[in-house]
Amino acid sequence: MSDTPARENTAPTFQDKVYRSGGGIVGGVLLLALLLWLCIDAMVRGAGTAPGLAAAVLVLGIPLICAFTLWPQVRAGADRLLVRNPFRTIETRWDGVESLSAALSVELRAGGHKFVIWALPVSLRQRKRASRRAMIDTGDRATVSRTPRPSLFGAPATASTGPTAAYADKAVDELNERVTAYREELAADAGEPEVKVRWTWWIIAPMVAGAATLIILLAVG
Repeated sequence: MSDTPARENTAPTFQDKVYRSGGGIVGGVLLLALLLWLCIDAMVRGAGTAPGLAAAVLVLGIPLICAFTLWPQVRAGADRLLVRNPFRTIETRWDGVESLSAALSVELRAGGHKFVIWALPVSLRQRKRASRRAMIDTGDRATVSRTPRPSLFGAPATASTGPTAAYADKAVDELNERVTAYREELAADAGEPEVKVRWTWWIIAPMVAGAATLIILLAVG
């Protein structure tokens, strides 16, 4: 047995952080409430094939809505990145991330493949608002540096503290910072990172069952 101590992984550790779409969660809850109301009402009061059709729509609709609204998530862990998309989950060590970019959508490249991150939708409206806020803040800072203006209470005026980056762009910047920091401090003998891609069968299976039942009932009825 060698007396040489094993090389420690000196990569920095981070607190776990979760990124999700607030609008998607709110929309998903509202759609689920509407779906439950309509389908349960049809199952209770409907006649003929209506209750069966409503039950099939319910089995199909609940996982479908959850898949695109409540389920998507990005979890930035201490040494790993976990991306939950509607039908697939991608997991890799931080140094396995080849690139993270935000254009019309947020894209992750890992293991030679490209994945669209559903949990971080890109809002052009947010970008315009953030760009306008950044321009205003830049002008305010320049004005304050030249001639400080007293505020209502006598203190010098300062630039506003509104958001200067869209949510998706800010999230991508934070994730890229973790990738860079992890790579800089990672031990040379840490090995090649593995990219795991798993299908979300617990969402896919009931959707397929509900769709098949709905087709059969429509064909028979």
